[in-house]
Amino acid sequence: MKIRDVDGEHFVRVARETIEWHVRRDGSSKPSALAADPWAKKIGVFVTINDVNGHDKVLRGCIGFPQASKPLSEALGEAAVGAATNDPRFQPITENELGKITVGVSVLTKPELISVGSPTEYPSNIKVGEDGLILKWSRGSGLFLPQVPVEYDWDAEEFLGQVCMKANLTPDFWLTSEAQIYKFQAIVFEEVSPRGVIIRRKPSEDYR
Repeated sequence: MKIRDVDGEHFVRVARETIEWHVRRDGSSKPSALAADPWAKKIGVFVTINDVNGHDKVLRGCIGFPQASKPLSEALGEAAVGAATNDPRFQPITENELGKITVGVSVLTKPELISVGSPTEYPSNIKVGEDGLILKWSRGSGLFLPQVPVEYDWDAEEFLGQVCMKANLTPDFWLTSEAQIYKFQAIVFEEVSPRGVIIRRKPSEDYR
């Protein structure tokens, strides 16, 4: 997946502009993405919003599409609005917060089912800092982006347990035959500060 830095910077700017447009609803024109490649590609994407308090960043919203089901131009806008207003864990972003948040965009590879002979082999097939995880079972799913276990200093087993709990399951559910574990990677671009410089972030870098 060839994503240039200039593309990533544009992704974040469009996500930021879409969030601000949706929150303000001031009658201005809705931000639009480019029609050309890579915007026309169907790519999995997530938008992450963090509240900046001093030197700390606290999650304020994160929504996206793990599967490449929509063109990036469409998926990015929907994910940006979703992260700002529809994450069930948080209240919608207000206009007063717009200058206090940072926006990040994670462009995902296609999720790959981890095939193992025994569930105990899952941890050795996961690279913390590089792999994101999706747990699927017959009645739901849970997902974490690759940067999350780095932020919380989880090892592979803790990562598996946490993604189980994200799916409202017990932390050892990954050891059962019902669990299907997928992994994926991400290219991450984010603002260093609210409306500030945009960088390409390696998920393996320590955010703390």
